[in-house]
Amino acid sequence: MITNIILGTNDLIEAEKFYSPILVLLNGTITKRTDRAIVWSFGTGMTGLAISLPYDQSSATSGNGVMVGLAASLIENVQAIYRKAIEQGGACEGAPGERVPGVYAAYFRDLNGNKLGIFFKS
Repeated sequence: MITNIILGTNDLIEAEKFYSPILVLLNGTITKRTDRAIVWSFGTGMTGLAISLPYDQSSATSGNGVMVGLAASLIENVQAIYRKAIEQGGACEGAPGERVPGVYAAYFRDLNGNKLGIFFKS
């Protein structure tokens, strides 16, 4: 039902530097690039993720209470993606660990304050 998720950025170059090393760990590939946006795909039928300068040319801001959840295939992927996000300048919103039985997750914010979670469900 959801085709893609778009996160706002104020600096497309820095956002690409942040997201590319993270999304490659989820098998993401850049499928479209313009002077205003970059789109990653994760396979046929999967929801895409884009970063974009705001259409109205105002500053990008993060939503309070808004979070994008990404699925990991292994617990080790949760740990690796979280580490990479922090190495790239992201902020910790919850270190990797079991949240409820069968759900292992980590949370971080990108360079513009957008919150993301990475989840492994057994």
